[in-house]
Amino acid sequence: MSTAEDIVTEAPAVEAVPKRAMTLGFGTSLVVLAVLILVPLFVKNFIIFQLTMLLIYALAVLALNILTGGSGQFSLGQSAFYAVGAYTSAILMEHVGMNYALTLPIAGIVCFGFGFLFGQPALRLSGVYLALATFALATAMPQLLKLGYFEHWTGGVQGLVVTKPDAPELLQAMASWFHKSISQDMWLYYFTLAVGIAIYIASVNLLRSRSGRAFMAIRDNEIAASAMGVDVALYKTLAFGVSAGITGVAGGLGAIAVQFVAPDGYTITLAIQLFLGMVVGGVGWLPGSIVGSAFIIFVPNIAESFSKGLSGAVFGVLLFLVIFLVPHGARQVAIVAQQLIGKLKKN
Repeated sequence: MSTAEDIVTEAPAVEAVPKRAMTLGFGTSLVVLAVLILVPLFVKNFIIFQLTMLLIYALAVLALNILTGGSGQFSLGQSAFYAVGAYTSAILMEHVGMNYALTLPIAGIVCFGFGFLFGQPALRLSGVYLALATFALATAMPQLLKLGYFEHWTGGVQGLVVTKPDAPELLQAMASWFHKSISQDMWLYYFTLAVGIAIYIASVNLLRSRSGRAFMAIRDNEIAASAMGVDVALYKTLAFGVSAGITGVAGGLGAIAVQFVAPDGYTITLAIQLFLGMVVGGVGWLPGSIVGSAFIIFVPNIAESFSKGLSGAVFGVLLFLVIFLVPHGARQVAIVAQQLIGKLKKN
């Protein structure tokens, strides 16, 4: 055989989509789920509220991870989709009187359409230019929400107050049998957890499907993907739509949890926080979304505990240390931990 034939014969086969690259093992997933279910039973309502926001931001980070980690498209405009989802739920609840649970799929559909349409002109852009285009979207959105034309629906600069839902009467009755009560914060936490689990499972299955493989082919080599018959334009806009849809659901949940929506709550700062959460959690690793969410929620508070006047500087130092020590985020920590556990089992 020729040298070329020897190389082809000896080259090891590479699995297109690693089966466990995007999620945790079954046992680890059960442990994490058990912790998420049990922790709210032993903490105060304020901590439960923080945990609810942790889950909500984790959904938004997961959505960005599908876009960037899945299809390789950079976005600094997720705060715009988050805002659209939040206002959609708030308007439907306060002006239409719709049930809060029904507003979430509508918010997702509206944001999916918004993201899909935005993805059409963005097809001509890539890399830093796409990031700048989405940056412009995030910068413009708060100003658009303040326009007087939409003030009747959005509340303008003052925003809208949202009514926090109570737990269903059936659950309240069941809890009373055990001399317990379900607070609004606890119910909303478990409701958010159920929505988050459903979206997480759907996202994992999406990335393992034919569409997910098309996303990753585009991420790795757009020209090669096109040569192999992948409709690059369709899948790139589809990735934008799916990411925006999930972010819209997260925005709707955020509006319900915070009980208030206002334009200044969805500035470019939120978009940068979500991008930071994705990097800290590990790009392309969906379970890292909750780690990245915890980082952007709790680390600023830790930094402020060191020095209120220099909290920003302390946060910057902590962020630098994380990126320097674990450049691949929580995914790198998980891989090292898995290797250590494997060695201990062998010994």
